[in-house]
Amino acid sequence: MEKTGNDPTFYNQLAGAQKNGPVLQFLNNLDVQVMERPADYSAKKMAQIKERYIKRAKQIDQTRLNTLEDQIVIFGLSESFADPTQVPGIKLPADPIANVRKLKQQTTAGYMISSGYGGGTANMEYMALTGLNLANFSPTLPTPYTQLVPQQKYAPSIANYFPESVAIHPYIGVYYSRPEVYAKFGFDRFMYLGSKYSIKHQKKINRSPYLSDETAFANTLDQIKQAKKGLFINLVTMQNHFPYYNNYYDGSERFTPTGSAAKDEGVQNMVKDFSMGLYHSDQAIQKFIEQIEHIKKPITFVFYGDHLPGIYPTVDMKQNGLALHKTDYFIYSNAYARQHGAKKLTKATKLVSPTAFPALVSAQVNAKVSPYYALLTDVWQKLPVLTLDITENTINNYNTNMQLLTQDGEAVAKNNLTKEQRQLLEDYKLVQYDLTAGEQYLKGTFIK
Repeated sequence: MEKTGNDPTFYNQLAGAQKNGPVLQFLNNLDVQVMERPADYSAKKMAQIKERYIKRAKQIDQTRLNTLEDQIVIFGLSESFADPTQVPGIKLPADPIANVRKLKQQTTAGYMISSGYGGGTANMEYMALTGLNLANFSPTLPTPYTQLVPQQKYAPSIANYFPESVAIHPYIGVYYSRPEVYAKFGFDRFMYLGSKYSIKHQKKINRSPYLSDETAFANTLDQIKQAKKGLFINLVTMQNHFPYYNNYYDGSERFTPTGSAAKDEGVQNMVKDFSMGLYHSDQAIQKFIEQIEHIKKPITFVFYGDHLPGIYPTVDMKQNGLALHKTDYFIYSNAYARQHGAKKLTKATKLVSPTAFPALVSAQVNAKVSPYYALLTDVWQKLPVLTLDITENTINNYNTNMQLLTQDGEAVAKNNLTKEQRQLLEDYKLVQYDLTAGEQYLKGTFIK
């Protein structure tokens, strides 16, 4: 679109209007179709689906003893956190994420399949908070945060399962319409730079313009300590945001890369600066884990990188799409939570979609599920990983070509799904349509 002089800039509608003019930006949003209406969508069909997953929730809950509302759960989206050594042609002389690598061996962990490369933070955040998948949406809806949620009368999210919820972003809050989105999602407060809920701790590392991950976790810890009951925290960090070539950090030479993808000096500089940022994140994560381990409250930390940084220009996405869309994740429960039923998961955890996190965390803390979370549990455990086409840069192309991946990252054709899997995928699509573009027949007891 940029070749025509039109850059929609959906992540910031004001910036889009300033670039394109208010009329063209208005037209960019005019032809948005959320989803194509399924042929069998009706009140009767949705009532059948509701009944099916009410029964499924009862089955799951037979072995569940806890509830989410009694837990403290943190979703920690770590900006651009992705192991550089997973990228073909990148070798490092030292490990920048040694602590995270060790944590991943000890608890529920694996890789999250990101639908973006080099961007798309809010899309991963949207999927993690709602359980709704971008691959089900229309190609005209690349950014639900700005194009969909502000217009919704009802926008379900995991925040509604907790008596208290807070969003924390140690940066400017305006991007992706987050103040509006979080309000629609049911958050009680949103802490960002300039908000009425102040970012108390503010620390930068060396010459970086961004507040550090240590700062992000310090502000998160304050909220945990203040909590008198169950609490959900959505933390979105900024430390490892682009650009990476400004020599922000001292000591980055220890991560000077070698390999076929790092022959260019500019790439070398970006990778080593990015890797040094990861090292600082890794240290902050370990400190945070040690801090929450000793708190006498049930705390579970869902940590995930949102996407790879766009600093590997010579790596062919057609051949290496999985490597360029695979970020690190783990789910850690502290000692108090483990003593009260939280446990490491082992089924279908190697590769996950961000939409699986509500079901994963419910399973880890042994929490009872709503019918909707029963559906998400089945989608996570019984279907291949649902994502956008990982052989394309979906951030630039605004396509929603659905792809299904096995736990080993192999593509699965839809016509190779079992009858049960095809019905489950169809149920999922119908529920997503109902909640976002349909009549919202399922609002209420089905989802909360």
